[in-house]
Amino acid sequence: MGIGDKIKNEAEHLAGKAKEAAGKATDNDELKAEGQKEQLAADAKKVAEGVKDEFKKD
Repeated sequence: MGIGDKIKNEAEHLAGKAKEAAGKATDNDELKAEGQKEQLAADAKKVAEGVKDEFKKD
């Protein structure tokens, strides 16, 4: 996984976290769910990139 990908995924994760917090603060379930969804997507990308990196080692 390149450093650019790591930064992009972490930025996506943090953006999702911010949306979730904003949704909680404003009692907006839709915004909260959207933030959680973005976090999950970023986490899935991190896992996929990690697996890809492991296969590159061989």
